[in-house]
Amino acid sequence: MNFVIISGSRNPEGQTAQAIRAIQKGIEDNSGKVETIFLPAMKIERCRQCNDNGWGICITEGQCIIPDDFAVITAKICAAKGVVFATPVYYADLSESLRAYLDRLRRTLQYQTVNLGIKGKRAIGVCVAGGGGGGAPSCCTSLEKILTISGFDVLDMVPVRRQNLKTKLQILEQTGAELVHGR
Repeated sequence: MNFVIISGSRNPEGQTAQAIRAIQKGIEDNSGKVETIFLPAMKIERCRQCNDNGWGICITEGQCIIPDDFAVITAKICAAKGVVFATPVYYADLSESLRAYLDRLRRTLQYQTVNLGIKGKRAIGVCVAGGGGGGAPSCCTSLEKILTISGFDVLDMVPVRRQNLKTKLQILEQTGAELVHGR
């Protein structure tokens, strides 16, 4: 069973990375294989809202005209059994790299044949706040809304604060196991 983790974090050793490693352990301990994609290391442009109506071939063909890594990442998500979206929290919201990717994904998923690869796919969201940590719940709400609109079956949204990271790592490991088993 293959799973994909989409990370909006630039820091491969930071708090979000620790959360990712806990989920990865839960998946791998339950016979899953994991590929982690670090969006800041990929070429992902923001949506151009191609025509005067704010759309392009995303709405008519389920594709994006921008020649970057978007299509490769989306194909990996479609091929996976489940996906984890993990982001550091900035200003109570998603990282810019995850926002740019998800803004384009939800547009292409308005086209029916592309959505067939995503609709009902199990997903987990993890929002990790440093600093005071107060923005994690708001970030989870934003991420859940986007994933639900996109057609994912959202199994869990996990808000994490710098202050409770150690405790949440155990929960995240179990959440990874639940993703494998579909609970």
